[in-house]
Amino acid sequence: MSETTAASFGAATHLVCRACGAHATLGADYSCWECFGPLEVAYEFGTVTREQIQAGPLSLWRYAPLLPVPANVAETRTLSPGMTRLQPADNLAKALGITGKLWVKDDSGNPTHSFKDRVVAVAQTAGIQLGFKTLACASTGNLAQAVAAAAARAGQRSVVLVPSNLESHKIQATAAYNGYVIGIDGNYDDVNRLCSELIGEEVSADWGFVNVNLRPYYAEGSKTVGYEIAEQLGWRLPDQVVIPVASGSLLTKIDKGWREFTSLGLVEEHPYRVFGAQATGCNPVSTAFADGQDVIRPVKPNTIAKSLAIGNPADGPYALDAVRRTNGAIGDVTDAEVVEGIRLLAETEGIFAETAGGVTVAVTRKLLAQGLLDPTAETVIVNTGEGLKTLDAVSTGDGFTATIAPSVDSVSLVIASGK
Repeated sequence: MSETTAASFGAATHLVCRACGAHATLGADYSCWECFGPLEVAYEFGTVTREQIQAGPLSLWRYAPLLPVPANVAETRTLSPGMTRLQPADNLAKALGITGKLWVKDDSGNPTHSFKDRVVAVAQTAGIQLGFKTLACASTGNLAQAVAAAAARAGQRSVVLVPSNLESHKIQATAAYNGYVIGIDGNYDDVNRLCSELIGEEVSADWGFVNVNLRPYYAEGSKTVGYEIAEQLGWRLPDQVVIPVASGSLLTKIDKGWREFTSLGLVEEHPYRVFGAQATGCNPVSTAFADGQDVIRPVKPNTIAKSLAIGNPADGPYALDAVRRTNGAIGDVTDAEVVEGIRLLAETEGIFAETAGGVTVAVTRKLLAQGLLDPTAETVIVNTGEGLKTLDAVSTGDGFTATIAPSVDSVSLVIASGK
């Protein structure tokens, strides 16, 4: 890979180990040479103002001064995701018994209809700085499509590796971009392990794996979900937030983003509580939380929520730290409850979420019933993807309420019969 300088990464100055604190230079590294802990990006921020951010583009690049990207990043050939809607959810609040204000941060509005467009945009930009010609990833589905689309936009080659039993809609959508879509006989953890083994091999010498050797930059893209929530609330933080947990990175980075906004004086300091949501069929983080453990024990995923089906989550311990530090909790729900959550969000707010969104809504309801979530507090729940990606989860028959003759009387009979 080509040589780079700190100036190529904006305010980012180096990589730092989250476990031992050791420093590394900015590059395609993701594991500490001292203790093998995970690396993340460290910064020396200058003065960043609300006015400066608001003058930026209507995308995540409005936060470029807070990301490991060059100053002119908005001019590059990326999909420029972000600035998705923060929707008031009064109907859902009533259904759940929430009396405080409820919002849905709906990231299904991104270019490939999931929050993964954010993390790919940042990782892709860093990868270009580092000289990578091919954009690659290990994925449970949404990331694969985001990588394939972003690579197509930038004129790059894409190579995505996914479990071969993914939802067919996600595979077909990814294949539309005409990159390499390689199915692996195994689960996500098997795919991720293979991608780690490919780094440094001749066949993949110019591949930037967004969630492996580019992971420190990739993870920073998730901060922008937190940034946007704060800006869209009028430059303030909510009382509590419920976030789906796969690797745990989204949860930890929303928390990091809010802490950065506070330290920079962009929002007033305000105590908030972070809650995590998992499916019972892949719940290593919620199990560790319930058991009072700090170590995540890997599990073999078995859930319809395939986008959350990471049995050995890289950021699991750090998600536990964020939840415990903010006096939150992590819950999990069955597949049947996931489907109920999808339907409840759709019928109350007109938001059709994929299975991860169903997990988040269902866990919100469960945490309320357990008395862990405050029903009087201002709450944000995060929907990470579009329901059209996981149609099989809610498919029942042909979808028709009834099939009738073309007459007024026939329609009247159907309406009179109720549902």
